[in-house]
Amino acid sequence: MSNLVVDHAAIVLPDCTQHDRAVVLRDGKIAGVCRSEELKGVDAEQVVDAEGGYLLPGLIDLHFHGTHEFLVDNGPADLAELCKVLPRYGVTAFLPTVCPAPKGEDARRLALLSKVRVEGAAILGFHLEGPFLTLTGALPPESLGQADPERVEALIEAAKPYVAIFSIAPDFEGIEDLLPLMTAGGNPAFITHTKADVAQTQAAIEAGARHATHFYAVFYAPEETDQGVRPCGAVEAILADRRVTVDFILDGEHTDSVAVKMALQCKGPDGVCLITDANIGAGLPPGRYRFGREEVEFAYPGGPARLTEKARLPGVLAGSGLTMDRALRNAVGLLEVDLPQAVRMTSANAAKVLGLDDTKGKIAEGFDADLVLLDKDLQVQQTWVGGNCVFSR
Repeated sequence: MSNLVVDHAAIVLPDCTQHDRAVVLRDGKIAGVCRSEELKGVDAEQVVDAEGGYLLPGLIDLHFHGTHEFLVDNGPADLAELCKVLPRYGVTAFLPTVCPAPKGEDARRLALLSKVRVEGAAILGFHLEGPFLTLTGALPPESLGQADPERVEALIEAAKPYVAIFSIAPDFEGIEDLLPLMTAGGNPAFITHTKADVAQTQAAIEAGARHATHFYAVFYAPEETDQGVRPCGAVEAILADRRVTVDFILDGEHTDSVAVKMALQCKGPDGVCLITDANIGAGLPPGRYRFGREEVEFAYPGGPARLTEKARLPGVLAGSGLTMDRALRNAVGLLEVDLPQAVRMTSANAAKVLGLDDTKGKIAEGFDADLVLLDKDLQVQQTWVGGNCVFSR
């Protein structure tokens, strides 16, 4: 007896969309894919008629702070609610992103978060956006630290049973000594918040940093030292190295879409991801919301979060109002890519960054039964995690 069959679906594969297909789910996995006409004789506890809608692998967000009225940094209760909210936007798995806190306090907070009881979107690890950065952006500057192996080890221990994924700046003094600790066991390390030069970036890449998050945003070029000669820095070093993947906040303001198109040319179809970097208030009507000690404002749905006039740095970007389903629609609209490529950028490519591309990010036999059903307008209708329906419109 199969647990579930999704029938009459247009399944989105890496290179094409196949119409009038059935997907059989059993024990949390995809047990088979066939034409709808070949489904006869397959017993099922439940059959969902997709009515020709798009069925795609669950969306994966590599960089996410919060949404609605909930924020990861607020603690386990908010994180538990976020796991429940995210499936309505097609997200089946994500990296909760934690802002830096003073040494000791950061590990204590992370240890509490790592014990959360998850219902809904799965946690794939914790993304630590700091403290090993040189530029803060909207992050609290007093929380940035020094090259401290004991602090790295404490954070790794606090994240268990999940992995800790560190974002670092290549120009952070001593980072090359920390990266082997951060990437032990094959975990990725992300590059961000930097004004590193080419040599610094290449050294960090060789030491194990092989992904760049919210690429282009808070990635400054080095100062010009020879008039008329445009300096190269982290952006160029990353684009030139095919080992390094990148992700973008595709909201129309954080990064010009031409930069994403250029990255696709440099990295190929499997090397570019989309994230939200969503902040508290994302998914809600435009307005003002509290972000830790600061206040952020969204001018329009899906637009960026900006610090208000009450903040330390008024008007500065502080994450986005994106949801992953909107990021997928933006890929189709702003980048003019086809739906299979947009799905790669919001699912399969992220799974590859995390080393999970043998179980997530694809509709194929043996893969996790993490699925999203979209209508013709690419709006989420239903979401399954491990074969269980966790959202139905």
